Amino acid sequence: MDAAPRCAAPALVATLLAALPALAVDWPEWRGPERDAVSPETGLLSRWGPGGPPLAWKTSGIGSGFSSVAVVGDRIYTLGDKDGGQHVFALSRPGGRILWTARVGPAWDDSRGGPRGTPTVDGERVYAIGTEGDLVCLEAATGKEVWRRSLPSDFGGRMMSRWKWSESPLVDGDRLIFTPGARDAALVAVDKATGREVWRAAIPDLGPSGADGAGYSSVVVSNGAGVKQYVQLLGRGLVGVRASDGRFLWGYNRIANRVANVSTPIVRGDFVFASTGYQTGAALVELKKSAGGVAASERYFLDAKVFQNHHGGFVLVGDHVYGGHGHGKGFPICVELRTGKVAWGGDIRNEGTGSAAVAYADGRLYFRYENGVILLLEATPEGYREAGSLAIPGVRDPSWAHLAIADGKLYVREQDSLYCYDLRAAKRSASVAHD
Repeated sequence: MDAAPRCAAPALVATLLAALPALAVDWPEWRGPERDAVSPETGLLSRWGPGGPPLAWKTSGIGSGFSSVAVVGDRIYTLGDKDGGQHVFALSRPGGRILWTARVGPAWDDSRGGPRGTPTVDGERVYAIGTEGDLVCLEAATGKEVWRRSLPSDFGGRMMSRWKWSESPLVDGDRLIFTPGARDAALVAVDKATGREVWRAAIPDLGPSGADGAGYSSVVVSNGAGVKQYVQLLGRGLVGVRASDGRFLWGYNRIANRVANVSTPIVRGDFVFASTGYQTGAALVELKKSAGGVAASERYFLDAKVFQNHHGGFVLVGDHVYGGHGHGKGFPICVELRTGKVAWGGDIRNEGTGSAAVAYADGRLYFRYENGVILLLEATPEGYREAGSLAIPGVRDPSWAHLAIADGKLYVREQDSLYCYDLRAAKRSASVAHD
């Protein structure tokens, strides 16, 4: 007799849960919560109608540059060049009203200048690196400067080529880790509260490929081979240094080019995946225990004709890497991580042109192209499938800033402006209409 009510109850619960808003998720630093361009959010639009998702709001006045945004609590943080200086901007969430600005250093006076790094938010503090290597720690509430260091002056830092510092610093526990790029201070850890040096990592000669100095990547954490370490792509290639004391563990030179090593590596277990442009390629290295601590061995190397990522990066979803292939191009490609086998892509043309910055959320890939087109793609190794597109307004310079996804919103930095798109609005409207 009561079989029907018991069967109906789960369906009713599922309906009620589906109607509830998803928990808010922050995007506190470069490439999101885990520095991998993957958002844990669900309940987002699986397809976009003509024109893309609806615009929730827009703001302007944040200066020029290619920095992405960090989104935490009721604030949004970014970097921009304005009025002759380079500044951290704190904006209200939602709405984008400017709450405070804090000077980092001089503006980068160049046709494609402006900051590239993204502020890192950690509790009551915000950390940012300017293009001249100025590192600042600020109060998140007020923008008041707490401490500052200089990568070139304090640590002898240098870049591998003429483009300037683009790094987003990493907070790990009570430390802040960043990359001056000097031979005896390639990576440095400081006390995040005071800026006091904890250790500096000296890097030996890695090989002939590439150039000395820091690259344009940002540090990620690995526990490969059972050792906690910081992995970074330098001018001479990939390195791993022990997190506890900065001791050099391993290096991999083949992936380096002499012009610009840019994209942040992917780590999974004992593996590190990296790719660079300028006709270099992509590689997977495996980390294993050794007498000296950790050794890196090449599992495979993909020729530049198969997969090279100039900038824009790539994401790991399941067992596959998705990104833009080609130097200065963003041809969508899907590669199996463990084998390097191309599942699809590499020569697919679409509305987008130029390099593509890539992010992932809720079964979908977000490809932001240099010409200002954002494509929504299904994240599946079964084939290339578009699910919508969006044209960013007012694109004049290369549209390079990486996307951020937080609390059902897509944040799109376009030079002096920030656009916020609602990735759940259509679902909410449909739910109301159904009710």
